[in-house]
Amino acid sequence: MLIDRAIPESGPDCTDEPVVVQRPLSVWERLGNSTLFRRLVLLGLLAALWEGYARHLDVVIMFPTLSETADAFWRSMLDGSLSVRVLASLKTLMAGYALGVLAAAVLTMIAISSRVGTDLLRILTALFNPLPAIALLPLSLLWFGLGEISLVFVLVHAVLWPMALNLHSGFLGVGETLRMVGRNYGLRGPRFILLIMVPAAFPSILTGLKVSWAFAWRTLIAAEMVFGISSGGGGIGWFIYENRNLLETANVFAGLAAIILIGLLADAAVFGVVEARTVRRWGVQRS
Repeated sequence: MLIDRAIPESGPDCTDEPVVVQRPLSVWERLGNSTLFRRLVLLGLLAALWEGYARHLDVVIMFPTLSETADAFWRSMLDGSLSVRVLASLKTLMAGYALGVLAAAVLTMIAISSRVGTDLLRILTALFNPLPAIALLPLSLLWFGLGEISLVFVLVHAVLWPMALNLHSGFLGVGETLRMVGRNYGLRGPRFILLIMVPAAFPSILTGLKVSWAFAWRTLIAAEMVFGISSGGGGIGWFIYENRNLLETANVFAGLAAIILIGLLADAAVFGVVEARTVRRWGVQRS
């Protein structure tokens, strides 16, 4: 609703206060204020550009149209060739992600407990954070063999260091006033961390979870391509690699679409909901 301020005419009965006239928003103004509508319009434009360029190029083996990609996506999901790979990837991803977050929490607890722990965390992150997780896959295959454990190992590496850095940064940013409040209430040890430190540092924790998820997802797809070559199986990464060798480009795009959709779903249905119910509601972050 828009508010128009009318300036009153001068006269003996007039006051200095402006007259506020409210008028309802038009349909286009309401749509323009809708984030969902704006994003749908942008997605529609991107889809139209994709379809138009692919039809202009007219080389399916290089760049299939959006309709061909959608058809390949639904067919591969229904016949199980892609849906089974999606479930396999998600299973491995959740195992590595959970272990990585847990390891980061333990390492951060050690770091905030003593100066030696802080030095240890900083040394380890300086050594291993710049190391790409996929670079450890050959060693992982050598140590753990051809199995899911090898993939989980590289996922833990991808998740551990960015998560630990964000956790530590968030805990260091907790003000001394909040710490004193917790101590005055007699909070110590794990209860102090859970009731005082975690809520105060939650924006950094949530950022670490989102960044670690993105790192883990990308690492998994890349690792599955190599892992699939070695074992003859795998998840979405192997699906993409296998169809590339068969020159089934529409299926390759379908695999890429599955990766994007899972990422969007995780961001909107998981991280977005948590963010809206915590840091945005608390006024820590603007929507």
